[in-house]
Amino acid sequence: TGSSDPYCIVKIDDEAIIRTATVWKTLSPFWGEEYEVQLQPTFHSISIYVMDEDALSRDDVIGKVCITRDMLVEHPKGYSGWMSLSEVDPDEEVQGEIHLRVEVLGSQGERRQLRCTVLEAR
Repeated sequence: TGSSDPYCIVKIDDEAIIRTATVWKTLSPFWGEEYEVQLQPTFHSISIYVMDEDALSRDDVIGKVCITRDMLVEHPKGYSGWMSLSEVDPDEEVQGEIHLRVEVLGSQGERRQLRCTVLEAR
C-alpha cells in the first residue's frame, strides 16, 4: 500500500525494555513518547528496532540503529545527526534513517544520565 504501521522496540544489550505505540499507515511516524530507564554502568549497546506491525502474519523488521558504548566515548558531549537503519536479516533490503540526539548529562563525579531523543524518522 506504500505505507507501514511502524513501532519501535528499544533493547539494552539485547534485552527488550520498551515498545512504543504503533503509528498506523505512515512512512514518517511521530510518537511523542518519553521513557526513563536505568542503564547499568557496564552496558554495551542500546538498539532501536523499527518494526512494521502486520495483523495477518509476523511483524516485519524494517531495520535498526545501535548506540554503542564506544560511540559515547567518541562523542563525550553527545551526538546529533541522521543514522541509517541497518539490516537485521541479511536477506532483507533496508531503507530509512532516524534523526537522533544523544546527550550525556551530569559530571564525572555524579550520577550521569544518558538522554536519547528520536527527532524524526523517514
